[in-house]
Amino acid sequence: MEDITRIDPSPLISSQDGDSSTQYTDDMTSYTSYAEQELIDSQHKPNTASNNNNNNNEGDPHTLTPPTWHDTFVHPFSSTKQFFIELSSFFSWEFLSWMAIQQCFISGGVFALVMSLGLPLFKELGIDASRQQLYMTMIFAPWAMKPFIGVASDLFPIRGYNKRYFAVYSILIGLVGCCVLLGLYQSGSAEAAIAAGPEAVQSFADWIVICFTAVSYEAATLDILGEGKYSELMRKYPESGSSIISFKFGWSLLGSIITQSFVGPMSDAGYFHILFWIALMLSVTPFYPTLVGWIPEKKRTKNEPGMAKLCSGCLFDKGSFQEKKVPFLVITACGLAAPIMAAVTTYASLGIGLAVSAVLLVAFTVATYFIFPPTFFKVFLAIILTYCSNVSIGSGLSYFYTADAACLPDGPHFDYTYYITITGVVGSVVNFFGVILYQYFLSGWRFRSALIFTIVIGALAPMIDLIIVMRWNVKIGIPDKVFFLLGNAIFENLVGILQSIPFSSIFAKIAPPGMESAVFAYTVGIANFCGMVSNLLGSGVIKWSGMTTVGDDCNFDALPNLIVVFSILIPTLVGIPATFLIPNVLQTENMIDWEKEQWYVGQRDGEEPLSEEDVEN
Repeated sequence: MEDITRIDPSPLISSQDGDSSTQYTDDMTSYTSYAEQELIDSQHKPNTASNNNNNNNEGDPHTLTPPTWHDTFVHPFSSTKQFFIELSSFFSWEFLSWMAIQQCFISGGVFALVMSLGLPLFKELGIDASRQQLYMTMIFAPWAMKPFIGVASDLFPIRGYNKRYFAVYSILIGLVGCCVLLGLYQSGSAEAAIAAGPEAVQSFADWIVICFTAVSYEAATLDILGEGKYSELMRKYPESGSSIISFKFGWSLLGSIITQSFVGPMSDAGYFHILFWIALMLSVTPFYPTLVGWIPEKKRTKNEPGMAKLCSGCLFDKGSFQEKKVPFLVITACGLAAPIMAAVTTYASLGIGLAVSAVLLVAFTVATYFIFPPTFFKVFLAIILTYCSNVSIGSGLSYFYTADAACLPDGPHFDYTYYITITGVVGSVVNFFGVILYQYFLSGWRFRSALIFTIVIGALAPMIDLIIVMRWNVKIGIPDKVFFLLGNAIFENLVGILQSIPFSSIFAKIAPPGMESAVFAYTVGIANFCGMVSNLLGSGVIKWSGMTTVGDDCNFDALPNLIVVFSILIPTLVGIPATFLIPNVLQTENMIDWEKEQWYVGQRDGEEPLSEEDVEN
């Protein structure tokens, strides 16, 4: 196996001798956008690492000897400390702290909480699996809005900052959603809605979806703003590899473990109101760090070339927009299409929504082909094929596992304490070790090899579900809870995290300078949009298969065939060929040479690209 390239503890911590603490001024000039200065810096500092005298390794100064598994488990504190020291050489401690708070308390906290509550809440209201999956797709829609959020943050600095106040306002929206939930869901409110009839149940469920979507918007906005920032440094310092991705997933999983530890038991007890109070407290945690500027960015002014004053406190980067008008418009359309498509599909017609989504995917693919370089287009196409091929039947499986004896006499009959908390916590712990496993074993592989490996083992994971649904484990004497814990909770979660990390790294590495947030959001948004399409298609598959998932006489006869076709065969047959569209480079290498492409330099109104001499001057 190839050696794993570790990140280099070099020059970005602080320029102050003997002081590792970073002082922020109001405009954060200590940590300006590195991407904005890269072309100029490259003329004067062709190799930053060559000036690093702190690395004692021979050869490439960026290549450090990774800690062994022995070091990791025998000296966990020292090896972890060294990892953070190396990581902080590329990302400031303030930014890493903000990322940890956002991932632990928002992505792994309040967002994980509302997504976990989707099953017990909607089942309590008597909503079937197909409809529940539509609702969860709607709640997830803000994550497919990332392209719109990214473009808005790039083009419209608020009070001089591209990210700070977009993040603050999203936190406020999440707080409003939690407050409305607290007022809406009182003791006995669900029972009253059920007693009032189907229309009251749907109205009640719609309000829950709106509130959950507000919380989801907070999580998605904070996530994309952080991703846009670290993608700048990942592209400038590709030798950092996937370390920041591992850092991000690690904190998110820690938050998920804590959250899932109490959601299951409290759901079984019906303490939803208390859970909404917890969601309110979690949603406010990043407010102060965000407000004081722990997201490092340069303060923009109206005196900058191409900058125009839009209104009081808001600027418009007209120069950047005019320079890349078409990409910005396409990216914005991508972000706005997702929530519209989700709303149409959920509240109007599933068939119309799926048809519209197919047309939109074709349109975005064609637009990407004409706007972006060929390498970018191929990666973009691989993302679409891979994500769309994973048709989700997750709600059908969740309803099968948690069906009571009246619905499914021979079923597993898992309660929420087991299904959400015990298996969720075990799965999150497994994911945590999956991050470590990827960092130390797979991060040195080429992207293509890593993706093919994860797709192949990913095809084995759904077989656990198939065995339980067919009741084969019971026939050989293995209880459902034991088999599900050892198989689904451990193996499937491990596979899931191993598949997520390389794609997250790819999203960051194909973002061009000057449009990091927008293009990163575009690729992530398309992936999330495809995920929504797969969820919507899965909802239709569940509905059209004839399964009955609620009531006293359920029917899950079609579930085994759905698992084989949509969870095993299609992802494998489509996913593996799609990986050959991705450049066969190491994860520590850039995927696209944007300077060579000349795509982003000076192409405004038909101008010739700037020469190196022009850039230097």
